Amino acid sequence: MSAARQKKEVYCAKLIGLFEEYSRVFLVDIDMVGSKQLQDVRMKLRGKGEMLMGKNTLVRKCLRDHLESMPKLESLIAHIGGNTGFVFCKEFDEVRTILKGAFVGAAARSGVVAPLDVFVEKQVTTLQPTETSFFQALNINTKITKGAIEILERVHVIVEGTKVAPGSAALLQKLGMKPFTYGPDVVVVYEDGACYDPKVLDISEDDLCASFMAGVTQVAAVCLAANYPTLVSLPHTIVNGYKNVLCVSLACDYTYPLAKEIKAFLDDPEAMAAAAAAAAATPATNTGSAKEEKAPEPEPEPESEPEEEDMDFDLFD
Repeated sequence: MSAARQKKEVYCAKLIGLFEEYSRVFLVDIDMVGSKQLQDVRMKLRGKGEMLMGKNTLVRKCLRDHLESMPKLESLIAHIGGNTGFVFCKEFDEVRTILKGAFVGAAARSGVVAPLDVFVEKQVTTLQPTETSFFQALNINTKITKGAIEILERVHVIVEGTKVAPGSAALLQKLGMKPFTYGPDVVVVYEDGACYDPKVLDISEDDLCASFMAGVTQVAAVCLAANYPTLVSLPHTIVNGYKNVLCVSLACDYTYPLAKEIKAFLDDPEAMAAAAAAAAATPATNTGSAKEEKAPEPEPEPESEPEEEDMDFDLFD
């Protein structure tokens, strides 16, 4: 057996062994990432996970050869490509924090596809007047201020998604700007046979609850429109029915205790206005803002008035 073949078998055995040990994997893109950055990541991952790189063709072959014993790996084969590697872990959050902390600033290099827009702000630079022709070649308006070149307007130097031009790269280098950051970027998350976008990890419990309640609201609306009672629409049906009963009571002589209290307010508009004013003043009192403390407060209504005491009831008791 040749040495090259033996190395491939050792690599495959290690790769499959890691998949057997870890059920969670980050597939990371390491374009423009230096070897020193990867070394630092490996050191920080000790005891928490392990990073493994390899040739794409060899990785695909290893995975295909073990599909019979590990069929869950099939979903990962389609994502193997480019300059990617594996980060095996048991807990996502801690390892993802390590990967995010590995990003470092980098200068814009000619020919590299820009990951973001880059602007040069209006400023007085440290460049000497002899560099004026360089700015003129880039159509950047400048003037001489106290022996240095001043850029007179905000300049859009690099457009996201386009290749960095040599002149733009030279300008940013002269200004000492490092607009880009590079590091092990998570592109795919693998977990027990499922592959999904890393943005899924940013979803919180509050987001899930809000999404679930939005769905419940839609189901309740459909059930009410179709007149088909369900568990989610029943509370709305009961409340709507009670509103109808209350409306009938207010429109005729028939009454009951709760309706009687509302009728009393309708017969006495001054009491209703006083109660509404008291309800509106309550939130303002609880905020306790500096602006409200300085402003003079209106005289409160006497607490002994029976009209305000009548407001202490609940239509749904």
